[in-house]
Amino acid sequence: MNAITPLAITADTVLLARTDYEALLAALDEARDIATVQQFKADLAAGRTETLPWEMARTLLDGANPVRVWREHRGLTGRALAAAAGIAPGYLSEIETGKKPGSAAALKALAAALRVDMEDLVSASTPATAEAAG
Repeated sequence: MNAITPLAITADTVLLARTDYEALLAALDEARDIATVQQFKADLAAGRTETLPWEMARTLLDGANPVRVWREHRGLTGRALAAAAGIAPGYLSEIETGKKPGSAAALKALAAALRVDMEDLVSASTPATAEAAG
């Protein structure tokens, strides 16, 4: 960015040429983008966030049950996840197969066991979500 030369300066205002003003806005956007990327990298290095493998993202986008996808991603068996979440293995199976949507308490416990946000476990095709959206 070239040096910006104000056209006029008062106690309360600075008048800039439009090109200088637009250059400042572009530089501000660039600085915000860089800060966002740096924060993401720091969060990733500290384990506060994670990236998803493409195959997993595609599976979720294709409508697979998110509880099952996250369970498999974490390398857990159904019994192990059910035990960690404090729910019956049969109930977990019903949630994963779509026979039951899962109570808020069960989804909260599953989310904690899987180390994800509860929202990550509710797909757009879940009946409770569809009713709330409609």
